[in-house]
Amino acid sequence: MVDTPNRLMDEFSRLMTDAAGMAQGVRREAENVVKAQFERMMRDMDIVSRDEFEAVKAMAIAARDDNEKLMARIAELESKLTRS
Repeated sequence: MVDTPNRLMDEFSRLMTDAAGMAQGVRREAENVVKAQFERMMRDMDIVSRDEFEAVKAMAIAARDDNEKLMARIAELESKLTRS
């Protein structure tokens, strides 16, 4: 059986399609490995998540507001004591 140029082109095209699919699979696998390694490294470094950071930030803002209110209250009470 003699291969025609069209048949050769079809086979070559199929080969390239398979190679592209395989390359895409290898790329996805490499991305998954890199992502897993990065996540493990971040966990090992004990870095907080964005949610944890935002929660602590909100607590610090609330504590600062309470502190400012208490300082104003202390100043008010001290001024009353010095007037009496």
